[in-house]
Amino acid sequence: MKPETKRLCKILGMACGAAILAACASNNNAAEASKNAALPSYSLDNRSGAVTSVNRYLWSASLETLNFMPVFSADPIGGIIITDWFANPNVPNERLKANIYILDTTLRADALRVSVFKQQYTGAGWQDAPVNPATAREIENAILTRARQLRLNSVG
Repeated sequence: MKPETKRLCKILGMACGAAILAACASNNNAAEASKNAALPSYSLDNRSGAVTSVNRYLWSASLETLNFMPVFSADPIGGIIITDWFANPNVPNERLKANIYILDTTLRADALRVSVFKQQYTGAGWQDAPVNPATAREIENAILTRARQLRLNSVG
């Protein structure tokens, strides 16, 4: 290889390396500000909450209906609420988890999907167990009922 080609390759390599490092670098102040930036708020029944891209009544009703379960993750923009495992003190060898998906901005039954998971403790540890399909439907109905109540209270 010619010396000029080697020199050009070295320069291009250094330029690419500098570009990669610059892309990986971040401004800590800007990163912290974006993490701590609050979402715009709305008023729902004289309470403030976060703006969502999903139906706000379904969102609030979902959180209220499952307030006894610890929330593992909640994304108001995507409309996903994932609870952590909840063990009923009366049934210590069983635990439940729920995932709530709010799929639309309208207050309709098909804009909500609930998935429930159950595990039972055995000598080998926690094992997945079947869940009664009616459980998810009952939770969906409770959320929809509460969402309708919130909507009626905000209108009247």
